[in-house]
Amino acid sequence: MSTPPHTRTPRPSGSSVRSARAPSAIRPPSSGRAGSAAPTASVGQPSSPLTAASARITLGRVFKAESGNYFLLLGTTLFLVAFGLVMVLSSSSVDSYLADAGFFGGLLRQGGFALIGVPLMLVASRMPLTFWKRIAWPALLFTSFLQCLVVFTPMGYEIAGNTNWLSIGGVQFQPSEGIKMALVIWLGMILDQKKNHLDDWRHVFIPVFGVGGGAILLVMIGGDLGTVMIMAGILFGALFFAGVKLRLLLIPVAAGIAGALVLALTSSNRLTRIMSFVNEGCDQVSGAISSNCWQPLHGTWALANGGILGVGLGNSKAKWSWLPAADNDYIFAIVGEELGLIGAIVVLGMFILLAFAFLRIMRSSTSVMARITTSAVMVWIIGQAFVNIGVVLGVFPVLGVPLPLISAGGTALLTTLMAIGIVLSIARGQQSGSNRR
Repeated sequence: MSTPPHTRTPRPSGSSVRSARAPSAIRPPSSGRAGSAAPTASVGQPSSPLTAASARITLGRVFKAESGNYFLLLGTTLFLVAFGLVMVLSSSSVDSYLADAGFFGGLLRQGGFALIGVPLMLVASRMPLTFWKRIAWPALLFTSFLQCLVVFTPMGYEIAGNTNWLSIGGVQFQPSEGIKMALVIWLGMILDQKKNHLDDWRHVFIPVFGVGGGAILLVMIGGDLGTVMIMAGILFGALFFAGVKLRLLLIPVAAGIAGALVLALTSSNRLTRIMSFVNEGCDQVSGAISSNCWQPLHGTWALANGGILGVGLGNSKAKWSWLPAADNDYIFAIVGEELGLIGAIVVLGMFILLAFAFLRIMRSSTSVMARITTSAVMVWIIGQAFVNIGVVLGVFPVLGVPLPLISAGGTALLTTLMAIGIVLSIARGQQSGSNRR
């Protein structure tokens, strides 16, 4: 008996079998030619266009995650580092050659630290805020321990009357610079914990001035007045931006000023420099120039020699052993001499732009720790630049602090870049949070 036509079971075809498969197994449409099959990827073959497009999309998302504040801070920092390498080469070439290190000795040394510091900054920028909270206490304790080795053991190394260097295995570095970086993280963490008790002096004085002030005291024992002033500025700046009432800060400020005076009066070298500045003994030259007036005077002459347009990059006269610390504390004088008033204004403008980037990140911060840490880093870098430039211009007595990101100095460059990396991680976290919302 034959099956009626309307009930005959059709024979399975290839197309019907494929249509019965799970949707995930459906092949992409072919090019239209008979017998053509979709391309398949195998080991050892180039990736498909779909894979390359996915990689481009993923990379685009990575860059899209960064905010305008992130790129503003990063770009300004990289410009200052590159500019500093050029000026270190120009200002240190003569002294480096006389020290049998070749004309490029200073550049190679500073460039090596930059090659280490910039990647460290980028790595730090990828860390979440919770990571910095976890390492706040260990970082402060470890750097303070290293500073104890400086001031209480023969491992400490003295330069220009300041015992602020640690020599281990022939490598010299400044633990006080590490304390700065640890202090900005620790202040943000501790004030975040005390954010509901900032009106109570016990919750402010005991932890902040007990622990943070103790770390500063270790540096004060070494005699580095300039670094102590910058660290004290970091501490008070963090308290101010945290919202602590000014009346609570009057007594600590008075105590800090008294401590700075004691530190200045107990050193004959510092006292002579301060008295020369107060008595205006370095403004006029009569006969021989005293040793305490030599550096300020030649720094002023270098700036005056630059004029509006400068004498040209590399053509400084002061760097020919006339100006001490030409590549470090007084590098701004070389900038003014070689690049003139225009070059000096560009440097000032870049630090203003850096401060603007910090302020924008602070304004966008929703976390108390993020805001306080960013403010502390801003006070550190911008305040230190203000002091260094003020010393070169004759506004302040010689204090011996470098110009951040520009002056020669490996430890200072590494810690400054790491501190900026912490702020970059805060800026990146802000954008990531807005994307999740």
